[in-house]
Amino acid sequence: MASNDRDTFLYLPDAEIDALAIQPREIADAIEAALIEKSEGRLRAAPKSTLFPGDGRYVMSTLAVGGDDLTVLKTVSVSPNNPRRGLPSINGAILLLDAETGLLRSVMGANWITAHRTAAMSAVAARRMADPASASIGFVGCGVQARSHLAAFRALFPLRQALACGRSAATRDAFCEDARALGLNARAAGPEEALREADIVITSIALDYGVAPFLDAAWMKPSAFAAITDLCIPWHPDSLAHFGTIVVDDIEQERTAERPMLDVRTVAGDLTDLVTERVGGLKRPAAFAFRGAAVGDFAATVLVYSRALETGAGQVVAMGSGS
Repeated sequence: MASNDRDTFLYLPDAEIDALAIQPREIADAIEAALIEKSEGRLRAAPKSTLFPGDGRYVMSTLAVGGDDLTVLKTVSVSPNNPRRGLPSINGAILLLDAETGLLRSVMGANWITAHRTAAMSAVAARRMADPASASIGFVGCGVQARSHLAAFRALFPLRQALACGRSAATRDAFCEDARALGLNARAAGPEEALREADIVITSIALDYGVAPFLDAAWMKPSAFAAITDLCIPWHPDSLAHFGTIVVDDIEQERTAERPMLDVRTVAGDLTDLVTERVGGLKRPAAFAFRGAAVGDFAATVLVYSRALETGAGQVVAMGSGS
């Protein structure tokens, strides 16, 4: 395969990316390496851009350029009406280009990478912020992110119990069945019960600012860790002060966000600070709040592209003469 042939690019749909069987730990390691590159100025990332076109839709994009002469641009839409159409609620695409020439190297589906890079970023935080002996995990939201987080956190912690809270009983019960198939004792739970009993909490409800907050950080165990992937929408804002340490994915992005997740003055630092050991004095309960940072998309995309080249995955597509 001529990976840098100017007349072709590699097409990788989500199904072929999934078939590469890349493990959660590999993605987390790639993100940690990218964060270090960013801290050293060898990777540049633009703040995430977002639009709310109406009808509950959410559109976002990320852009990053790395020292390995690659540019990654991702765009994703969250469409709450898609399940009625028989479609995933999240869909998008990723372009990977040669950073020097701008030539297209690859077009990829964005769903697999979006799901797994989010869980991997949570795992990067959890490696440093959660109790290594954590045995129970609670989920508020039982969709794609719950599944990707369960896979990532099972590889890090001696999990034995899963508590699941979801708006859809069918989705919640299916998630519990999947968790049991992985050897966990899984059961349905209410929001307060999940937070009070779990050593680790994952919240990943649909991104809908119309949802009234229903989670209180005061319910968390004193030793617990929360990975918050839903813009803190379900959390009572005043209750977030109960967290001893809060880290976000990108603090500069949060400072300039049109609608901040939380009061940035309460944030100890971001994921780059955490990985480079500039966040000290960890106090639990602790939380990692995720908005979506380009560095995660960049690292996961480059990892997928490299693995595809190694294994011969994907379809080589010839560009038209007008390209």
